[in-house]
Amino acid sequence: MEQTRTSLHGVAELLLAGPQHAAGGGIRLRVVPGGFATVAAPDLRVAGEELAGPRGSHPLRGTYAEVGGAVGVVPRRLDDVYTDGPGVRPDDRIELDPAELAVLLEAFVVGDAALRQLAPRQEPVLWPEHFDVGIAVDEVNFGVSPGDAGIPEPYAYVGPWTPRTGDFWDQPFGAARPVAALGGVDGLLAFFREGAARASDRAGL
Repeated sequence: MEQTRTSLHGVAELLLAGPQHAAGGGIRLRVVPGGFATVAAPDLRVAGEELAGPRGSHPLRGTYAEVGGAVGVVPRRLDDVYTDGPGVRPDDRIELDPAELAVLLEAFVVGDAALRQLAPRQEPVLWPEHFDVGIAVDEVNFGVSPGDAGIPEPYAYVGPWTPRTGDFWDQPFGAARPVAALGGVDGLLAFFREGAARASDRAGL
């Protein structure tokens, strides 16, 4: 899943957030049904195995430069904005396994839905740097990551700004659970709510 995750991360940075940032719209992205999209011009959207842009849709196959050109945008890295991106270049090839891609995109979709129920007044953000969708409530980060070097599968996380102690907190940044083990939106929401309750317990400081 690592190759698919890296390629999709590259799509988020080079083909969505990068062009949006170049147009003055910042780097924030949003989760949409079946994928994710920009929040400002240019209107770009990943929908399953395709990228939709100003010139229509094109399969996520070939290099980032080829796919960008086909939909009408110039790929742009964000090395001048942050230092912890996917590390891919416009001439690199996008390599996505369809089954793995579906798992990653679904993790974002259910994560976004659970976050909206947790904090209805907040708008979840898909950040292209660490490639996770998240919010912050009362100095606690909540979100879903598609996986990383430490946890190689999609996971939900709760990350208090001030470290907590106890069995619930199983990661250096707080707590994490595999999305597959939580059983959908309701399971993610229950995990987030438990994390919020435990983070508010001053005895755990």
